[in-house]
Amino acid sequence: MIRVKVPATTANIGPGFDSLGIALQLYNIIEVEEINFGLEINVPVEDQKYIETNEHNLVYQAMKQLFDAVNIHPQGLRINLINNIPLARGLGSSAACIVGGLVAANKLLNDPLKEEEIMYLAATMDGHTDNILPALVGGLTVGCLLENEVKYVKMNLPPQLKLLAIIPDFHFSTKKARSLLPQNVPVEDAVFNISRVGLLVASLVTAHFENLSEATKDKIHQPYRKDFIPNWEEITSKLIKIGVKGCFLSGSGPTIMGILDGDYKNIENEMVKFLSHLEQRYKVTVLDVCNQGLEVLNDEGSNGCYR
Repeated sequence: MIRVKVPATTANIGPGFDSLGIALQLYNIIEVEEINFGLEINVPVEDQKYIETNEHNLVYQAMKQLFDAVNIHPQGLRINLINNIPLARGLGSSAACIVGGLVAANKLLNDPLKEEEIMYLAATMDGHTDNILPALVGGLTVGCLLENEVKYVKMNLPPQLKLLAIIPDFHFSTKKARSLLPQNVPVEDAVFNISRVGLLVASLVTAHFENLSEATKDKIHQPYRKDFIPNWEEITSKLIKIGVKGCFLSGSGPTIMGILDGDYKNIENEMVKFLSHLEQRYKVTVLDVCNQGLEVLNDEGSNGCYR
């Protein structure tokens, strides 16, 4: 049996639309093995009404992409999904399925494809690199999808940096979130984002966290999505007031993410107390950065990085 451990991700980080992402220490486990015939997909009971267990399952679709690419097809497959990443919450659950499925399929066939080839397949399936790259390689990634390859840089973040995730108890599909965006943006909005994404990356890597309240601002996607996130203004204002360095919509939402460099438990408790008075229900959790990315779990249960 092949077992892979795939991290959650938070994408965009404000102004880095479709290009920036950070891997988080929150993981899905995907187990696959070849069987004599057919397709058997097992998912947790609580996810069965949301996750398809037939050939339309996203993990299987990713595996099939690789099987087709190398023209080798197992007789049958058993896939077990152990999910800890919340579905449709802006935490990279779809990217985890794609990356995990591709790597598992590659391992099942004794690694016919190189990592860069898997990376390209994953990015073309997902349409962009912001979640795919950190899920695969970990850390903070900056990347773009070219015609035949992915260009990227991975950076490890300062060890004191953590992310505060405020996760609502409703789903928000990426398709719906993208439908809210305009087809064109003013030049001044593009310039606004370009200046801040440079400041954001430099400030994260060098621990100049004092810049993050400004560097996480955005005019390309968050203004069009925030009205669909209950209590956006109240929550983001409160985060900055109690010491969060910067905050942003995680991916396409609805999770709101804050950047912390200390006082983690006090800030978490303060937000739990604040949110308890709102009508919408939220889960609040502090997450560490995952610097190693996807791991293949060996038979002894210890971890080995994919690369």
